[in-house]
Amino acid sequence: MVPVQPSENAVHQNATAPSSLTARESWDAWCTARRTALTAPTGNLALVETRWLPAGERPDVEAARAGLPETMTVTALSRTDLVSGEPEHGLRFWDAASPALTHFDRVDVFDHDPAWVLEATFTPVPGARRIAFEHIRDNGGTRDLVVPGDIALTVDGRDYTLGAFDDDGTLLLVFGDPTNGDSTYGAGRFLFVERTDDDSRVVLDFNRAFVPPCGFSDQYNCPMPPRQNRFHLPVEAGEKLPVFRDGFTGSH
Repeated sequence: MVPVQPSENAVHQNATAPSSLTARESWDAWCTARRTALTAPTGNLALVETRWLPAGERPDVEAARAGLPETMTVTALSRTDLVSGEPEHGLRFWDAASPALTHFDRVDVFDHDPAWVLEATFTPVPGARRIAFEHIRDNGGTRDLVVPGDIALTVDGRDYTLGAFDDDGTLLLVFGDPTNGDSTYGAGRFLFVERTDDDSRVVLDFNRAFVPPCGFSDQYNCPMPPRQNRFHLPVEAGEKLPVFRDGFTGSH
């Protein structure tokens, strides 16, 4: 299981918008929906603890919830242990009154730019090919994630072959660029890849690139961009950084 679980807490970026909307209007609606998801009771800003259980122990959500404030929610999750390869189970604690939520103001974004909507070629790879992704909380360790195909495109005269992993049937690209650590989140950003009616073509709308869950709570274990997913030029599109009030710094 992918430990970051982005589809749990992020707006599905390639949801179909009404045909009557312009590209800018559709993007504005995406920004609004993104804020709604982030500030939900189990949105990225609400995660206050991820508790991994001893080997062989199964999570008891009801027992963990007992005695907690009404603002808190508990859910179960699992992943593969890096050392043993066995399933590892845990609990996540969410607080609708978390400091991150109560101090959250907005997510800064670049202005919408149609030039950053790029078509690419998608070449499926037979079988469940896995590629090693380093994760932010694994101290340099890697986790193998299923990458079902290669995404080929040319950006600013340079050819790239990108690897997007399978997130519950959706292609999720983890990418980096020179803006990281400056105007955008330091560990890179995420982008859901849009499929088209042509199985060999996909669309990468970088206006919908978003700060990963670990940019809102340090309790997430986000994958880092692999080498082939690092662009040589600044990708000045999509989300920049979360902004908080009253001096709160969040996790970025």
